[in-house]
Amino acid sequence: MEKIIINIGRQVGSGGRLIAKRLAEEFGCKLYDKEILDLAANESGFSTKFFEQSDERKGFLRHIVQQTGRTLAMGSFYHNNQFSEESLFQFQSDAIRKAAEEGSCVFVGRCADYVLRDMKGVVNIFITADMEDRIRRVQERNGCDDTTARKLIHHQESDRTSFYNYYTGKKWGHSASYDLCVNSSRLGIEGTVELVKRFIEEVIGKR
Repeated sequence: MEKIIINIGRQVGSGGRLIAKRLAEEFGCKLYDKEILDLAANESGFSTKFFEQSDERKGFLRHIVQQTGRTLAMGSFYHNNQFSEESLFQFQSDAIRKAAEEGSCVFVGRCADYVLRDMKGVVNIFITADMEDRIRRVQERNGCDDTTARKLIHHQESDRTSFYNYYTGKKWGHSASYDLCVNSSRLGIEGTVELVKRFIEEVIGKR
């Protein structure tokens, strides 16, 4: 099979990462989620922690500059653009492009659909789910109650939306940004994997 790049956008608690993992297994692709942060750190020479803390949200470095005791030094460093939030995003984007050039991949989030917009063989998928299913998964994952799960979903998606919209100029989750949007509550995780797999195979077959 020709090289294929699958980008998975997902709502919090939708099962999107699990679906991405299963698709990577089905198509023999490397799976990249937080692994991209390690690659970006290796390429840039910066610590992985900086990429982790700014991951999928903007404003982290500005917050650090304002809150730490090293405001003046960090502020100078930031404004010199040696260590800006935009620089971290650029390092991350470079790591995504490098991984995609090396072979078939499945990327989870990271604005990969935007970063790889000009690359051939790319399929962009967005996974949604009914709120009750999302809450249940977040509760199971975090061992929390319903109220806490709802708050986690709200805050994480707010960060994710801000990050995506800021760097891409598009609207996170909007159908126009993807080739296929699927509600995983309708067919379940395995059923959704099979549906998306068939869709991707059809897309590949028509190229």
